[in-house]
Amino acid sequence: MDIIKITKDNFEAEVLNSDKPVLVDFWASWCGPCMMQGPVLDEMAGEYDNIKIGKINIDEQQELAIKYGVMSIPTLMFFKDGKPTDTLEPDFCTPEYINDAGKFAIDAGITRYTQVAGTPDLRSKICEKFF
Repeated sequence: MDIIKITKDNFEAEVLNSDKPVLVDFWASWCGPCMMQGPVLDEMAGEYDNIKIGKINIDEQQELAIKYGVMSIPTLMFFKDGKPTDTLEPDFCTPEYINDAGKFAIDAGITRYTQVAGTPDLRSKICEKFF
């Protein structure tokens, strides 16, 4: 399943009225950690058909970010039965993780980030938190 671009216009249909749980990524194009986790979420979207994964660009959809109390990015929020049930905020980006991920992302290029050593750490944190 592809990642869904979520806006204020489709939020109710795609998230609140979804028949599946929804993992929502609050992100921005200028956010380095957001860009690094993007390919991990793309990969996961192709693997899990029992959930939806959506992205909300906070610069374009400020109302949604404010409504759900997003204070920093990247923030992942899990919705089930139309309600937010859990949140993973940037505290998972420890200095060690950022150093390793940044080094690998620069060496490999962000588009190939899913193939580098830092990826399993993020994947495991997402899976432990939400699944």
